Amino acid sequence: MANNKPNTLSKYVIIISVIAAIGGLLFGYDTAVIAGAIGSIQTIFDLSPALTGWAASSAIWGCMIGVIFAGFLSDKFGRKKVLILSAILFFISAVGSSIPNNLTQFVLARLIGGVGVGIASMLSPMYISEIAPAKIRGTLVTLYQLAIVIGINLVYYINLQIASSGDAQWNLDIGWRIMLGSEVIPALLFFILLFFIPESPRWLASKGKIDSAKAIIEKINGQNKSAELLNEIQDSFKEEKGSILVLFTSGLRMAIVVGMFLAFFSQITGINAIIYYAPEIFKNIGFGADSAMFQTVIIGTVNTIFTFVAIAFIDKYGRRTLLLWGISGMIICLGGVGLMFHFELSSGPWLLLFILGFIASFAMSLGPIPWVLISEIFPTKFRGVAMSISILMVWIGVVLITQLTPILLESVGGAFTFWIFMFNAIILIIFTYNMIPETKGKTLEEIAKMWKK
Repeated sequence: MANNKPNTLSKYVIIISVIAAIGGLLFGYDTAVIAGAIGSIQTIFDLSPALTGWAASSAIWGCMIGVIFAGFLSDKFGRKKVLILSAILFFISAVGSSIPNNLTQFVLARLIGGVGVGIASMLSPMYISEIAPAKIRGTLVTLYQLAIVIGINLVYYINLQIASSGDAQWNLDIGWRIMLGSEVIPALLFFILLFFIPESPRWLASKGKIDSAKAIIEKINGQNKSAELLNEIQDSFKEEKGSILVLFTSGLRMAIVVGMFLAFFSQITGINAIIYYAPEIFKNIGFGADSAMFQTVIIGTVNTIFTFVAIAFIDKYGRRTLLLWGISGMIICLGGVGLMFHFELSSGPWLLLFILGFIASFAMSLGPIPWVLISEIFPTKFRGVAMSISILMVWIGVVLITQLTPILLESVGGAFTFWIFMFNAIILIIFTYNMIPETKGKTLEEIAKMWKK
């Protein structure tokens, strides 16, 4: 059969993985679009600093709601249906946040979008993990992180183009609404394309729909491997008995610890502090206040380039190896940023190099790899709920860092703030070295058995 040729199989799985990864693009787009609009929203609705923060962060609280329910919904109704739901929520949020008459309407729309982001942040990598052949699973799941980066860069460019289309008053009246409404286009594209991807064969098999699962596995892996893989999946279900509490028993308990720890520490090692506060840091280096776009372009370019490094090497050298190298680079760069602040050398080029070095190290390791590992370390029966528990820790970490970084910068200064992040990274590298196994090249069923040995 034609669809059993290796090149055809590879193209098919890449196409459906790219479609699923658009959830990451919308994740990046939705979380970054607010940056261009928040100034106008603050003015037009006459918001206090506290209410401005609430308007800007409301989507994050929606993310938590989305993550909490995504696992249960995807286990009950299927991965594909709930991804379609997330696309609908993105669309509703884009329309609703572009036409509000008051802050309450705006926040409600952003909360709805946040629920969509939360669902996509769990389901997109999980879906790719469940359909991808073991030998290229890391590469394909990393497409999700690449899509997040592209979404952020894309919306910065779109915001700039919209803002430059009129004067200050036009931006105050209309521009910010177009920025937020522009998400309608990628949301609609995601919604339409999702109808062309199959349901997860592992979810189908878990519901007893063996013939449907077999047909999809054959289309992805070829006839020669499909029977063996389907038998392996069915055998795994015989071992996956009991309730979600099984995840907290001996053996599988370490999987949930790894998932939660990695998710939380991916945020509290300082990435959002760098992303959010880099413009202020760059001003101290000598960049003008009007060069904010240039600063984001530098960060975005480095972030994108080194995400491709992760894509190139994650299935060659493995998740654990890239984590160890990347976190080591983060520790060195965070220590360097702290030293620059401590010795008041923040006006020189070294601070810029340390910041970009941190971004590069993160992008090749702690950016994509948690999504990969969290999507592959849990048994199929409990994967949805277990991933919800883990990825909820991502958003808790985001909230903590977003809220605490300005407080830390003011109370203990830049040096100790970044040394705290460095200390967190040291804890993470020790944990990675001692607790995180290598999963490259293993099927999801082999990984699930690995925890019990």
